[in-house]
Amino acid sequence: MFNKIRFVILMVLLPSCLLAQQDTADTTAQRMSSGIRISLLTCGTGDQVYETFGHTAIRVTDSVLGTDNVYNYGTFNGYSENFELQFMRGKLLYYVSYYPYSNFLKEYAYYGRSVEEQVLHLGDNDKEEIYAALRYNAKEENKYYKYDFYFDNCATRIRDIFKKALGDGFMFGEALPEGQELTFRDITNQYFYRKHWERVGVNLLLGSRIDKVMTNEDIMFLPDFLRGAMAGARNNGELFASDSKRVLDGSPRKPAGINQPLILMLCIALLTLLGLSVNSLSFLGKVMTFLVLFVSGLLGVIMLVMWLGTDHQACQNNFNVLWALPTNLLLAFTSKKGKGKYATLAMVMLFISLILHMLSVQKMLLLEFGPLLLSLVFIYGAIIRKNKVVKS
Repeated sequence: MFNKIRFVILMVLLPSCLLAQQDTADTTAQRMSSGIRISLLTCGTGDQVYETFGHTAIRVTDSVLGTDNVYNYGTFNGYSENFELQFMRGKLLYYVSYYPYSNFLKEYAYYGRSVEEQVLHLGDNDKEEIYAALRYNAKEENKYYKYDFYFDNCATRIRDIFKKALGDGFMFGEALPEGQELTFRDITNQYFYRKHWERVGVNLLLGSRIDKVMTNEDIMFLPDFLRGAMAGARNNGELFASDSKRVLDGSPRKPAGINQPLILMLCIALLTLLGLSVNSLSFLGKVMTFLVLFVSGLLGVIMLVMWLGTDHQACQNNFNVLWALPTNLLLAFTSKKGKGKYATLAMVMLFISLILHMLSVQKMLLLEFGPLLLSLVFIYGAIIRKNKVVKS
């Protein structure tokens, strides 16, 4: 379980759009705008965690110069010094790279991921503005930016290019599903439908900010929804994009599979309840008490580090620390005698976290977290009862 949580810290916040690419150089920027075609590329999901949310890029074809390049905002240097530390702290820089479209397709074909293309209906002046913005962003002095999965990623960067380059005459279409109010957490859980450990890790480490109901612009942080917004977009009243054309077919959607975290949590709860309820299993109760307190305390420490010690915006204001108390780490190694007041306060904090869940301040995965919370309630209850016995 610890390996999974550690993996999630390193990977779950990794870019939905992460594709490690080598930065290529194309200094022939001069061309005639009439020979330019610009299109949006939307790539499907893959098996790796960083492929779970798809990818977005822009293709620029110049028939005059004979170039056909893809501008990719999801590039980073995985060999940089202190890479893992920079990533965990939210300080890893991503950058814009551009390289031949043929190489782009080969990579996605190799990994069995789909690619769709929407050709954009642009006048020469608008092509000039967008292409100029892409070239400007790809310059050495401009290409780096501090990646944020929800608020500043490969899709949001491309979304913002069109807003800035085309001005008030440009308007995105509706991307949000009709009649639905979705939060960042809701949509993240949907994409992690078959990656159960990662989904649990996300819900542990990410705070209340991702429980905000998304606007039409917010949801475009995901490539699929940016594509949908482009389909209905208008530029000076005219349809902005052609119908999406499938360039590569991806692998079929896979079933969710066994929910391993839920099975583990149910086993933990069952063993804890048996150990604390059956006198002949008192040793099991002591072992489970130690493990549950130690694990919940360690999780709380990790949450606080991600909240206070990193630049990850989505990890801030994480009220899971109300039930995963970092101080449980100390309690696990101390005698339960005289700890009744602490256990009472800890139980109150746990119920406050449930109230925040019901008020939608910060949602929890009660299906998976419920058995663990129940275990904590029984452990705190056992500590309170023993404390009363000692006093009497």
